[in-house]
This record gives sequence, structure tokens and C-alpha cells, in this order.
Amino acid sequence: MTWIYLVLALAVIAFGIGVVVVNRRRSAGSLPPSAPATRAPIKPSGSIAIKPGDRAVTPPATGPPTASVDAIDRDGPVIDEVEVEVEVEVVDETEPEVVERPRFRDRMAKSRAAFVGVFSGVRSRKGITDETWEDLEEALLKADVGVHVTDALLSDLRARVKSKEITEPGALLDALRADMVSRLDGADRELHFEPGESDSPNVWLFVGVNGVGKTTTIGKLGAAQAQLGRTVLMAAGDTFRAAAAEQLGMWADRSGAELVRGSEGGDPSSVIFDGVERASARGIDLVLADTAGRLHNKTNLMEELRKVRRVAGKGKGRVTETLLVIDATTGQNGLTQAREFANTTEVTGVVLTKLDGSAKGGIVFAIETELGLPIKLVGLGETINDLVAFDPEEFIAALFE
Repeated sequence: MTWIYLVLALAVIAFGIGVVVVNRRRSAGSLPPSAPATRAPIKPSGSIAIKPGDRAVTPPATGPPTASVDAIDRDGPVIDEVEVEVEVEVVDETEPEVVERPRFRDRMAKSRAAFVGVFSGVRSRKGITDETWEDLEEALLKADVGVHVTDALLSDLRARVKSKEITEPGALLDALRADMVSRLDGADRELHFEPGESDSPNVWLFVGVNGVGKTTTIGKLGAAQAQLGRTVLMAAGDTFRAAAAEQLGMWADRSGAELVRGSEGGDPSSVIFDGVERASARGIDLVLADTAGRLHNKTNLMEELRKVRRVAGKGKGRVTETLLVIDATTGQNGLTQAREFANTTEVTGVVLTKLDGSAKGGIVFAIETELGLPIKLVGLGETINDLVAFDPEEFIAALFE
């Protein structure tokens, strides 16, 4: 019997040792594995996707969440696709585009060419001779300064030379330049806009012969006024030229202006009247009214224009500008146009287009000194920013330098 008890005791001891070993192994299996060596985490610049089939990884206990290829534990359980959104602040360092105002000197090569050669010849002479006066007279007339203005300019200079006030060719040209500037001084070149009630819009009416650029002028000016913060409506009063309303509509879209148009061949006065009424109803600041081009020597068409001007000022509208648009390349013919339109529509100022392509910039003097009409705007190119305020000093400097 003794040996039986001994066997049972040994069996109990062996069982106990087996239980202890098994428990230790289980405890060891429940411990987390040591973290594998990883590279420096890659800072994400957007969102990072973990694809299906990748193994789960336990994120660090502290610090911001990061992710890297090596941080994926290939022994972990399979998880579904996870996308980590990382918000990235993007700083826009692009500077706004600065549109430079075109310079007269850069755009008036043709007009300057008519003077520079003559002025160089005058300066090269030792004194002031009869040839000097002939050269100056020819240059002024070729530039369409006009006979009356040319005579007045040279008569004054002759008197100063005769009295010995001016003795050198350089001084003569300096005096001519100063005299030309003074003849353009003092004119009111402001585009008049009268603040008032929100239902009483200003109206700027544009007139002129065919092909001088009225519609384009309205488009460019509308964009400029919108940049000043004014609300603009364009009235397509040129109902006789098929593409006029479409052209004005394109400019209205570019500048954010409203457009009022009528039927082709319709009454232009009614279109402009409707434009003023709509502007009044919607609290729009400014109505730019286009009109059909017409020959200044056609009496019936000029009478129609007189009616347009009268209707534009009816109701809530206030006509604060009537601008005559003249093509600078027409020269002295533009003076005749200006005279007839001024008599018909009470012109307040002139827009001189295509000055950059003309050698006849001297028409400025004829218009201002003979008719008393100020040049308010000039076109120095085809882009939307090439319609600029007329600056007499810069204009004259462009002819001499």
C-alpha cells in the first residue's frame, strides 16, 4: 500500500508543475510585442489612406498622429480602408496684378515723329533763322494743330525773338512747349457725376459719326466706373447697326453692368428712356447711353439726336455729360464734326480715340481753342485699360521728348 501512496504523491506534484508552466506561458503570450525599429515619421501634407489588407497599428500614446510605411504592423489584424484627413494651411503668396496706366510717350510714336525730327534740326542750328520758322510752321500744320493756332503760337514767339527775349534755338523750343501747355490749361476735364437720390441716375450720352469707337468707349468707361464702385447700366441706343447691341452686351458682361436694348431699327430714344427708368427702379448710379453713328451734315439725323438728348433728361434721369467721340486720325475733319454736334446736343467734352495710331494729335488744340470743348478722355490702345484721362503736360511732353 505504501508504494501506491507514493505514486499518487508524485502525480500530484507533476500536475502542479505543469499548471505553473502553462500559466507562465499564457501570461507571456498576453504581453505586447516589443515595438520594431522605425524610421523618422513622414509628416503628411494631405490625407493618407491605409489600404485593405494592411495590418492595424497602435498609435503612440503622446504627440500628434503620424504615419509612415514602416509603422504598419504586418502581424496585426486586417482592417478596412481608413483615411486620415490632415488640414494643411495654404498661404497664397501671389501678389495682385498691378495694371500700369499707359504713358502718352510710349503710345504716341506717330505724333512725336512729326515733331522730333524738326526739333532736332532747329537745335542743331547756331541761331534762329527764317528756315527755323518755316520748319516749325510745317511741323505744326502737319500735326493738324490748325492754321489759327499755329499762327497764334508762332506770332507770339516771333515777337519775343524780335525783342531779344529769346536768342537761342533751345530757348525757342522751350518757349514753344510752355506756350502749347498754357493753351490747354484751365479746361474742366472732370467727368461730372452728381450724387443724388438713389432713384435719380446720372446719364452720360455718347455721340459721334460712324466708326469712331463710341461703343468700345462706353465699354471701357463702364469697366472703369465699376472699379470706382459705381453701379452701371448700358443702354444700347444704336438700333441701326446690327451688331451694336451684341457688342455692348459683351462689354456689359465684362464689367458687370446691366444692359437695356431694343429691337433692331427701333426708336433709340425709347431705348434710352427705358434704360433710365430701369436704372431708377433698381437704384443704379449711372446710365451710359450709346447712340447710332450719324454724319454731322445730315439734318434729319441730327434732329433725331436732338430728340435723344431731350428724352434722356426726362423723368428721373439727369444728363451730366454729353461726350462727343472723335477719331484722332481724321484730323481737321474732326473739328467740323465737333462744331456740328456741339450745336445739336450741348456737348460737354470730347473723347479722342485712336490717338496712339495718329500723327494728327494736334487736333487737340483746334478743338479746345477754337470750340472751347475740353478733351476729357483719350484712347491710347485697344485694351480695356487704354482709355485714360487727358493730361495736357504729359501730352505735350510726349511730342517734345
